[in-house]
Amino acid sequence: MIPIELYTGCKDNTTLTSLNHNFFKEKMNKKSKAKRQIGKWRSWETTEGIIRAPHRSMMRAMGLNDDDINAPFIGVASTHNEVTPCNSGIKPLVEAVKKGVNYSKGTPFEFGTITVSDAISMGTEGMKGSLVSREIIADSIETVCFAERYDGLVAIAGCDKSLPGAMMAMARLNIPSVFVYGGSILPGNLNGEDLQIVSVFEAVGRRQSGEINDQQLHDIETHACPGPGACGGMFTANTMSSIGEALGISIPGSASEANVDQRKIASSREAGMAVMNLVRENIRPSDILTRKAFENAVTLVVAMGGSTNSALHLPAIANEMGVKLSLKDIHDISMKTPLLADMKPGGKYLMFDLDKIGGVQLVMKRLLDAGLLHGDELTITGKTIKENLKNINSKDSENEIVKNVSSPISRTGGLVTLFGNLAPDGCVLKVAGHQFGKKFIGPAKVFNQEEEAMESIKKRSIKNGDVLIIRYEGPKGGPGMREMLSLTGALVGQGLGESVYLITDGRFSGGSHGAVIGHVGPEAAVGGPIAIVNDGDSIEIDLDKFQLNILIDDDEINKRLSSWKPRKSQYNKGSLGKYIKLVQPASKGAITS
Repeated sequence: MIPIELYTGCKDNTTLTSLNHNFFKEKMNKKSKAKRQIGKWRSWETTEGIIRAPHRSMMRAMGLNDDDINAPFIGVASTHNEVTPCNSGIKPLVEAVKKGVNYSKGTPFEFGTITVSDAISMGTEGMKGSLVSREIIADSIETVCFAERYDGLVAIAGCDKSLPGAMMAMARLNIPSVFVYGGSILPGNLNGEDLQIVSVFEAVGRRQSGEINDQQLHDIETHACPGPGACGGMFTANTMSSIGEALGISIPGSASEANVDQRKIASSREAGMAVMNLVRENIRPSDILTRKAFENAVTLVVAMGGSTNSALHLPAIANEMGVKLSLKDIHDISMKTPLLADMKPGGKYLMFDLDKIGGVQLVMKRLLDAGLLHGDELTITGKTIKENLKNINSKDSENEIVKNVSSPISRTGGLVTLFGNLAPDGCVLKVAGHQFGKKFIGPAKVFNQEEEAMESIKKRSIKNGDVLIIRYEGPKGGPGMREMLSLTGALVGQGLGESVYLITDGRFSGGSHGAVIGHVGPEAAVGGPIAIVNDGDSIEIDLDKFQLNILIDDDEINKRLSSWKPRKSQYNKGSLGKYIKLVQPASKGAITS
């Protein structure tokens, strides 16, 4: 047992048997309250008392003085890297956050975490590491902040898995936290037409069909991505940045700012100041990330035609906060929420266009005024959603980008979930921007991995009315639930985007659109019904009943399932091996905890 005087410098007969925060907070408030600034409620463990002289010495080696050491410690987690343009422009934002923390009398500590580029790994074996990276990001941010006893956190992230990974860490840690989005890319342009990365994926299909030649493909390739920032449509990164505002964990108005816009520097500095206010007021993620906050996030996603990946990431973040959010919950909210925003990939506009007319706040205000958002939810500003949106004018005449609630693009939202004998645990379909028939029945063409299907598409052997089944690409079976933007882009480019259904236990990029159904569960690797579909089986998609069925009787299904045998994975060690052992179904967010 260690004398408490070694920690506090105060004489006391009490001995220490554990580092119980509440006990020490009370003890220190009585003995040496004047020594600490308000809000230094956890980092004091590393800075105070005789026994912490070595710790303080290490801090002084980094240039800290007494004032720095006595101030609240703020972790500044950064995904800046040279792996992907989504994160290559983040460094100035990190510096701005640190300035905001310093200005507000806190001490920032910058540290990095990993990211991968989905677009660069797309269509390769490397894409199996994409969803895995979300868990590594969450674990690494949590580990640093826990180990170093930081009082608060600002996480800056710029690409698909780094955003939810950072948000998961914030919820898991439950220390005062603010999320900063790295910002969207500016649109590319060729011959007066706006371009983005999906333009290139779809151009591949156009080249395969002979619609364009090699030079035209090269021109699109070289003009689509003009600089740093995340992919420009309402794809996964911009969906998740919008979610940050709806959840109340980001600076209002920051979700739509471009990476290179100087407003992004200003809002990042504001985030540094905001986290210090949260520390002083002891406002934590558990005060903000409530059930109603997650309902707000789903409402915004389906009103904006957001990514199907939100059906993975929102349940995963909610799980870290102890909130249950199911595919059925997402579907039910979508059924009562109008689709307002005409955003790519299903629509016409980019985040850059939305930003010019008011950004995500405009959409949120229209939803709030219609009674579709919970306006009383607390946010990182210390104000409610309603208070943050008080001065946003949503009553101007309708524009082409964001419709009024009274005249929406559609009366229901952009995502639906289906159940049935082919997906007992559910699956996800993005309907935003599409006019699918109410019922579709077609013959199955079955592939056991993405590469097999891509070869068939290259050979132009997929025909109108086919139902592509791609299995063993789920969380365990892939492993990692590869996105299939290469496939969906090629199908759209070949003119098959709405005449062919693609059904998988894997998932899709936020840039994918067309008749694509993902997250089918249970997945093939654990013996889900998708594992026993044969070539030629009739597959039914019923959008009246929201069902996905294989049209064979129950006896035949049970007979096939009884003879099914699991496939042995080649990934039995390293990060993918660990992931296979830990990952839960897609219907639960493919979480590992």
